[in-house]
Amino acid sequence: MKKLTFLTLLILSSTILFSQEIKLGFIDSINSKVLNENRKIMVKLPKGYDETEKSYPVIYRLDGDIDLFSETIGTINRLAYIDELIPEMIVVMIENTDRNRDMMPAKTGFFDTEPGAEKFKKFIDNELVPYIDKSFRTSNERILCGQSLSAIFTLYYFLTNTNSFDSYIVCSGAFLDCEEYFDDLTTDFLEKKELKPTRIFLTHGLKDFLDPNGMNRKQLSDFSQKIKSKANAVCELKVYEDEGHVPFQSLYHGLKFIYTTDD
Repeated sequence: MKKLTFLTLLILSSTILFSQEIKLGFIDSINSKVLNENRKIMVKLPKGYDETEKSYPVIYRLDGDIDLFSETIGTINRLAYIDELIPEMIVVMIENTDRNRDMMPAKTGFFDTEPGAEKFKKFIDNELVPYIDKSFRTSNERILCGQSLSAIFTLYYFLTNTNSFDSYIVCSGAFLDCEEYFDDLTTDFLEKKELKPTRIFLTHGLKDFLDPNGMNRKQLSDFSQKIKSKANAVCELKVYEDEGHVPFQSLYHGLKFIYTTDD
């Protein structure tokens, strides 16, 4: 009977041990007046945040879901705590409600609904960033990261409001049936007289099924060459030979570019 009791306790304690929840971060929300809806966000604070008075840079990542959240945290932890190449930072993931509406700045043949990118940008500028700055110890440094459709929004943000963020990571971005629209934005951007030091990192996979004829790659290559001509703008396009759409290493290499590339 004693042996049975001991065995039962051992099994019970093992079950408790291995069923403990692993906490990645927490979910918060903002009642947006700009978007007229409640927007959920996922937040991860650096290790030891409560034991220090330090202020931290913030990376805002679009298309927020739990899988991308855990991937982002793992990449940042590797670079910050193991490789020691980047500073610790606060992670903010923005969940989608209507992705096509929020990410597109213009109507195209692929997306003919009313574009909402400008409103979404105002939500980030006027509501989300002030909320995060008020709630946590943030530095003035901000990074915006988008992929695929949200990469288009990230490019739009970069070209129209470059003083909001210090750096941008654009994973598999392209100008889907709106190249002329972005050409005009790029021309206006290049004519701006004042631009604080800004970095933008672009990625593309040669095996991207959405780019069978290489048009997206050419667009990004032409775009990066134009941006490189702008004072205070540091731009790099990284093409992965063996990767497809949204190369997995994009965030890793993007953060290394931001923090280890000399001006």
